[in-house]
Amino acid sequence: MKKLLVFLKDYKKETVLAPLFKMLEAGFELFVPLVMAVIIDRGIDGSDIALVLRMGGILVALGAIGLICSITAQYFAAKAAVGFSTQLKHALFEHIQGFSFTEMDRIGTSTMITRMTSDVNQLQNGVNMVLRLFLRSPFIVFGAMIMAFTIDVKAALVFVVTIPLLSVVVFGIMMITMPLYKEVQAGLDNILGRTRENLTGVRVIRAFHKEKEETKSFEQSNNELTDMQLFVGKISALTNPVTYIIVNVATVVLIYAGAVRVDIGYITQGEVVALVNYMSQILVELVKLANLIIIITKALASANRIEGIFEISSSMEWISGNVRDDGSSWAVEFNKVSLTYHEAGDESLSDIDFRVKPGETVGIIGGTGSGKTSLVHLIPRFYDATKGNVIIDGRNVKDYSMEELREKVGIVMQKAVLFQGTIRDNLSWGKADATTEEMEKALEISQAKEFVDSKPQGLDEYIAQGGKNLSGGQRQRLTIARAVVKQPDILILDDSASALDYATDAKLRKSIREMSEDGNKKTTVFIVSQRTSSIQHADKIVVLDDGKVVGIGRHEELLENCEVYKEIFYSQV
Repeated sequence: MKKLLVFLKDYKKETVLAPLFKMLEAGFELFVPLVMAVIIDRGIDGSDIALVLRMGGILVALGAIGLICSITAQYFAAKAAVGFSTQLKHALFEHIQGFSFTEMDRIGTSTMITRMTSDVNQLQNGVNMVLRLFLRSPFIVFGAMIMAFTIDVKAALVFVVTIPLLSVVVFGIMMITMPLYKEVQAGLDNILGRTRENLTGVRVIRAFHKEKEETKSFEQSNNELTDMQLFVGKISALTNPVTYIIVNVATVVLIYAGAVRVDIGYITQGEVVALVNYMSQILVELVKLANLIIIITKALASANRIEGIFEISSSMEWISGNVRDDGSSWAVEFNKVSLTYHEAGDESLSDIDFRVKPGETVGIIGGTGSGKTSLVHLIPRFYDATKGNVIIDGRNVKDYSMEELREKVGIVMQKAVLFQGTIRDNLSWGKADATTEEMEKALEISQAKEFVDSKPQGLDEYIAQGGKNLSGGQRQRLTIARAVVKQPDILILDDSASALDYATDAKLRKSIREMSEDGNKKTTVFIVSQRTSSIQHADKIVVLDDGKVVGIGRHEELLENCEVYKEIFYSQV
């Protein structure tokens, strides 16, 4: 939690003023029983109506001033808590954005969403309540005990016994529930992950008529979380009845002791009422404190989980600034490259060694799980090679800044992902300042111009989240256009034409080949595909099998001397 308090540094004034005004409110509240004692002993007992009215006016004034202090304190507490959570979310989001694919794979999307939403909200609520009650409640508890001693020492000894006993109950329950709330949050992670999976895959679930099975599985996980929440809730719920029992027993003892003291003339009736009022104040504040402890327990559990994300650093280190290219006749070089994923037993890529000239089109083909995507993900440095080096324009990819490397490389992922907004907004991801002409050129190359022009709004046509209002082929073509519009030195198409028919695929390949042969800027193209027809005209074809290169050459050469390529080709022909 200490590491997260840095996000309160811009709200130092609010974190001081909120408890201060709460303490002022508590101070005024502590004087109320004394005023009541005066009204009873001197006003009512002495039939002094003027005194009763004056003291009544003082009670109203104390209430009004206390209300103003309370509202002011809550304003400052809310301002600090909301500002704290806003800065925390920004910092957490920025930190997550710095993760490499390795950390993303290891942590999981649902876990990060829970940290960004539920955990931060729990922490915001905790900060708000701490600023409002953490000092106020103990102040009233101990203040009431001190005020009771000013009235009568012997009667006030009841407070000395009651308060430590209550503290043991409250903090004992807190120690028991804190680890349980951590388990509850972990269960929430699981539920969120399952919910996200079902919502994103709802069409597949319906297609296979698995609604009942998924509903049953969700209910099972949800019931487990519910049972855990009920268990920890029952323990937390013990706080109120146990504290009420202790305080009510203490009140009975106090009234009895007070009656005896009144009978022998040591204290007055009004002072007994004041003592009972102080005991009631302690009861109310300890109930508040108990609820506050529960909130703090949840907040601390969430804080530890958020700190856990901050403690994870990216496995990649990027240099800052640009370094002059060493100059090379090769656009991309793989020098004895191997890749082993985090906590994976075997290598996904082994001893990859080949070179690509600027402007060349390279086809990557192989069976499922052969390492095609893993290979091209090493170029923009989504993952670091565990052995060997990946070199672009004579420089190791590790010697590029993130901005410079990603500017050189444009990639179209296997899964076509579009964002909510317009077509123009999505294309701007490739190049923020792209002109309409540049966008239309990119749409033309990607074979998307025809269907975009058919839309009523053209480039300003609305796209739903994930591109759900477009077909699979349309989404793929727009993602290709998004990568092409930036005019990268290296363009990677990772099985990005799988939803296109053969005729459209052929036109796309022809447009990309013409683009890569542009005299002004030669673009090196990597095409990952399951179709031999998509890559048979490439300048170089790399055939992978179980993470190893089993053939490199042109289409005709591989048909003669590569059994794996020959098998793939004839199985499709």
